[in-house]
Amino acid sequence: MSRIPAAERRAALAHAALAVIARDGLSAATTRAIVAEAGMPLASFHYAVPSRDELLRDVVELVVAEEGNAALAPLLAQAGSIRDATVLAMSAYLELVKRDPGREQAMFELTQYALRTPGLDDLPAEQYARYHALAIELLETATAQHHPEWRVSMPDLARLLVNFTDGLTLAWLADRDDAAAARSIELAADAIEMFSQHRTPITHALNGAPA
Repeated sequence: MSRIPAAERRAALAHAALAVIARDGLSAATTRAIVAEAGMPLASFHYAVPSRDELLRDVVELVVAEEGNAALAPLLAQAGSIRDATVLAMSAYLELVKRDPGREQAMFELTQYALRTPGLDDLPAEQYARYHALAIELLETATAQHHPEWRVSMPDLARLLVNFTDGLTLAWLADRDDAAAARSIELAADAIEMFSQHRTPITHALNGAPA
């Protein structure tokens, strides 16, 4: 039987850690619980990753990547306006939350744990840097499709979008009110659109210029 490369073991352990935290909470995610979830012997853990806390960084990276894929997919498939793009991306993200609420609960729990844990206290900043980079990618994709002029900087707009998304997630986890969440997405999209204005194509401007 061939040996599994360390990188593949580490990825499998990250998925297993996320499953344990989402189902049972962070306190239940011991190294023994994680390897049991992954179907590996305990020795495999330390072969693949230095510590449980180090693996938590992989969990954050894993979840942010999957959230990004969910939000970006509808933007690449559909046209419309900046407002429509915002609604599509946030709605696709919310559907991901609805399918597995424990994943987002795990992320909130991980953030609070890291803030209080020496050696991991830089993880929340890293986590939110990933969120902001993802938001910029979404905004740049929408910009390439719809060509708006933004009234504020892209980093500030990305931060606002992340703030909207955090509030949306926590509120839905608290009350599970789908209709209220949908209305919040519409209002957030209105706000994002307020910071954009249509860019006049160069060819149109030249055609309208006096001879």
